[in-house]
Amino acid sequence: MKTLKSILFATLISGLSINAYAQNIKTDNRLTIERVFSDPALSGPNANNPQLSPDGSILTYLKSKTEDVTIQDLWAVDIKNGAPFVLVDANKLSNPAKELSEEEKGRRERLRLSSRGVVEYKWDETGRAVLVPLDGDIFAVDAKTHEIKRLTQTPQDEIDAKLSPNGNLLGFVRENELIIKDLQNGTEAKFSPEASENISYGTADFIAEEEQDRHTGYWWAPDSSKIAFTKVDETNVDIIPRFEISGSGTKVISQKYPRAGRPNAVVELYVKSLPNGEMVKVDLGDDKDIYLARVNWAPDAKSLYVQRLSRNQQVLDLLLVDIQTGKTKTILTEKSDTWVELSDDFRLLKSGDFVWPSERDGNNHLYLYDKNAKLVRQITKGDFPIKRIAAINEDKGLIYVMASPKTPIETGLYVTSLKGDKPLSPITNEGGVWNAAMAKSGQSFIGTYSDPKTPPNVGLYDSNGKKLRFIEENALNSSHPFYPYKETYSAPEFGVLKSDDNQDLQYSMLKPLNFDPSKKYPAIVYIYGGPAKAMVTKSWVAPSLRLYQDAGYVVFTLDNRGTPDRSKKFTRAIYKKFGGPDIDDQIKGAKFLQSLPYIDGKRIGITGWSQGGFVTLMAMTAKDTPFAAGVAGAPPTQWGLYDTAYTERYMAMPDENKDGYAQSDVLNRIQNLKPNSLMIMHGMADDNVLLDNTTRVIAALQAKGVPFETMLYPGEKHGLKGNAKKKHQFQSALDFFDRHLK
Repeated sequence: MKTLKSILFATLISGLSINAYAQNIKTDNRLTIERVFSDPALSGPNANNPQLSPDGSILTYLKSKTEDVTIQDLWAVDIKNGAPFVLVDANKLSNPAKELSEEEKGRRERLRLSSRGVVEYKWDETGRAVLVPLDGDIFAVDAKTHEIKRLTQTPQDEIDAKLSPNGNLLGFVRENELIIKDLQNGTEAKFSPEASENISYGTADFIAEEEQDRHTGYWWAPDSSKIAFTKVDETNVDIIPRFEISGSGTKVISQKYPRAGRPNAVVELYVKSLPNGEMVKVDLGDDKDIYLARVNWAPDAKSLYVQRLSRNQQVLDLLLVDIQTGKTKTILTEKSDTWVELSDDFRLLKSGDFVWPSERDGNNHLYLYDKNAKLVRQITKGDFPIKRIAAINEDKGLIYVMASPKTPIETGLYVTSLKGDKPLSPITNEGGVWNAAMAKSGQSFIGTYSDPKTPPNVGLYDSNGKKLRFIEENALNSSHPFYPYKETYSAPEFGVLKSDDNQDLQYSMLKPLNFDPSKKYPAIVYIYGGPAKAMVTKSWVAPSLRLYQDAGYVVFTLDNRGTPDRSKKFTRAIYKKFGGPDIDDQIKGAKFLQSLPYIDGKRIGITGWSQGGFVTLMAMTAKDTPFAAGVAGAPPTQWGLYDTAYTERYMAMPDENKDGYAQSDVLNRIQNLKPNSLMIMHGMADDNVLLDNTTRVIAALQAKGVPFETMLYPGEKHGLKGNAKKKHQFQSALDFFDRHLK
């Protein structure tokens, strides 16, 4: 359920309505729901997925069209001089009417790609070309001449396209088979065996994509001589019939969906030399019920490293593979009595040494091992976690990381020595949230920054943090879409509460326009509450949240225990206990609101989507709940209905935690729900949190005769797409709150 990483801001905070209360606010420049849901975007233009060419001379990024933010073009700029220009105009190559295959639709859903046009791209490692998949076909753009060449044109979709490191070969998956195309002579050949109904090759299975951030099933060797690729066997995975109900009819989808405690796909790994070598099966052990978490080639292409995760996710083994025989040797094991976090921070160095992440000291930190997998030293230390490695400069012995050493609500780029003898030193300025895409050498980085008063801007910086040039300045000046409103809306207030076990709970608060501390205001608690993402950050506030302020509400968000990027103690508090400490913390937040003189303690609402919908339902059905109204979107309502990897990571297997599963089942406390206090929403084609999570609640409430409200969205999956649907969603939610909290 990494659903929050991309859909939360696209879905949960895309907009709200202005009601009669707001009409009394004396402000010349107020946002309206019509403006929030129209183009250009109020937050201004943004450079998405910025990448540097291998030689660092060209910077590319995706940018939405001003007239239609749902369509993206590929842009480029010379880092030394010159203006940015469109490298690929999606409208010239894309056919918005083309129906994508179910495989590509599913892949985009897993990647949280809601736009059309150019949604992804990759630089050739030689720097000669940029690979651009577009609506199921593949194009290549010459880096010098900017000439666009079509590489495939078939009725089927080609997905997960990757150029070989030498740039001469193209790999892609077509109809669940791995295909290799020779770009010099134009011929293509099937590289994997033939796929069947239940068996695919070179693909990432549903769980790998949805829950483990692995979106590929094949890996080129650095010398382009071999490929490691998966065989995915879904024979024993349960088929869950799912209705995709749209406005034009109903389609039955027989979805392979591994629910908690049920069989997963069996994943095997093979290595094969080009062009027609023998397939060598990698020995992943006798236990087939494992996760193939990560695959990394050694820089010399002579060996392979595989991360194997146990089904209960408490044991992560690093395997060294002999690619000639497929035999493996376990060289490192990470264990936990809760779960081991996966990451992409296993980094091989030129010497054969490697960097490994671990939470063994209570926070996620980095450790250096020699080529024999013997621990050399701990590299980073402190009472905070390292979020990820940005780059390693081996020549200078430096490692760059993203971290929040001073406060969880700010993030920056830091540097330290691989020797572990220096504290983290900041590269970026403090006061907001940074995301850095760094060149492999660590010589420069693409930095995206925002804070509550600064909309996201993207620039190119050197390794010392000096700005070389803006990529997308997005200055909040008179030409910016949000400029007319910037003096109307105040920045959030931030604070800290204490959990029952004395841990810090970060919160943010937005107050209504023309706030008068002598008056009493209703409040809306806007939450997610799950392990996928923290919500309280010193970043730009989505304009749609401002509409809550406009409507006269205090908007409150609190990150309960279990949210990520905190200590092991903080994140593991919810192990086997969804609906326990997370709900306790949200109730503590509501009681804090009740203690404030300007809050009407009897008029507090709560809303969230996905796991936020679950938290909403659990908070609304707590005994003596402080919440008077709730809007729950696409909620998991019984964790046995959700997928294996996510559910079992946090809740263990159903037969090992029967009490935990029962206590987190909303129906087992539904009798506490007050009449007319709930609205439940769901997309009627949701393939992530399936619709039966909601229909079982509907049926139970109807059986008990408890009045409630429902809003279903035909044709929509887990995240609603398009301004019209989002506008309707939040108009409905705010109207509900207005009727129950005012």
